[in-house]
Amino acid sequence: MTLSIEQAMTHTMHTFDGVDLHALAAQLPTPFHAYSANAIRQRISAMQSAFHGLDHRICYAVKANSNVAILQLMANHGVGADIVSLGELHRSLAAGIPAEHIVFSGVGKTAEEIAAALAVGVWRFNVESLDELRLLQQVAQLHGVCARAAARINPDVDAGTHEKISTGKSENKFGVSIDEARRWFANAGKLSNVRLDGLHAHIGSQILSLEPFAEALRRVEAFRQELEADGHVITSVDIGGGLGVCYRQGHDHPVAAADYAALVREVFARFQGTLVLEPGRYLVAEAGVLLTRVIRVKPGVDRSFLVVDAAMNDLMRPSLYEAWHEIVPLHRDSREMTRYDVVGPVCETGDTFARDREMARCQAGDLLSIGGTGAYGASMASTYNSRPLAAEVLLDDGRYAVIRRRQTMAEMMAGEQLPKVWNEA
Repeated sequence: MTLSIEQAMTHTMHTFDGVDLHALAAQLPTPFHAYSANAIRQRISAMQSAFHGLDHRICYAVKANSNVAILQLMANHGVGADIVSLGELHRSLAAGIPAEHIVFSGVGKTAEEIAAALAVGVWRFNVESLDELRLLQQVAQLHGVCARAAARINPDVDAGTHEKISTGKSENKFGVSIDEARRWFANAGKLSNVRLDGLHAHIGSQILSLEPFAEALRRVEAFRQELEADGHVITSVDIGGGLGVCYRQGHDHPVAAADYAALVREVFARFQGTLVLEPGRYLVAEAGVLLTRVIRVKPGVDRSFLVVDAAMNDLMRPSLYEAWHEIVPLHRDSREMTRYDVVGPVCETGDTFARDREMARCQAGDLLSIGGTGAYGASMASTYNSRPLAAEVLLDDGRYAVIRRRQTMAEMMAGEQLPKVWNEA
């Protein structure tokens, strides 16, 4: 049985993917992250259906949620991985994602990371600079292999998203200009151990309009046709990710996967190679909630503070991006509406989930659900203020499994030690 995201969370907001959240929170200490397996499956299916009939590969952006159980769910449904570190490579392989379904992105690949990726046979590298291209050639030659590579171009398109998740403007650190990429292909014959036969572009995340995609993809396809006319064989075009999701009901209006796919089909109608998609947030964001309890209500001069046991170390997005997340009290009774600043216990003013948010009156011990936390929640978490990492739970048709237990104090401090031996450098 596959549920939509809307079906996974019932109208009472007390159950998620068939699991009673009050019962779950009675067994696990809050805060903890809960993910709906059915909601993730629904999103995977929506994207696969939208691109059915096209030669394409879906490579999940691991940075969105890197829990190995989530990655295994991707692997079980034929989804590959888009990685940006050696750690993400290890996680993907451990989850059962084949190396030949992995693309390696990122501006700071090291020789160690490149060597490890070559050793297991990743499908291709999205190259972000001339220095990286030269390093890839050097390492591949040293190991006697041929690396497949795509040039990441920066199409200089404003994605209309938050400045900290914009990646496709010329001022951003990602990719190179089309002029520079043109020179790479002109000199590609000198690369004995790198086959430069792909293009890559990703303009940002949480994009809620087709226009930026259309502008960027048309520039990529125009460049591909230019390269083809000059005799260069382009076997793959990686069009990145970026499809937005609904964090705020009535405010965010995401692009449908089918509409996005229709645009891609139109723009790349002449392309005979493989299209690569790198969805991250789209597949997992709305499939996750962060469960937290009220510690206390603190009256203020202007408004009341609702102090909860989750904090910015558990969910960084509101502090980092001023991001909106729906916060729903899971009351079993009806209460009058009031306004709160919803804050955590971390010793930072930035430890604020919402300001002047209207919701049903709360009291100490009440359970709250913070929505849209399946992406960039647990994966960006830290132990700031010496707060152990929260547990993660996978829900599936009324069942649940702990896929990351709450970190113990001892585990949090593991690796730290007093200076018993002093050395000279």
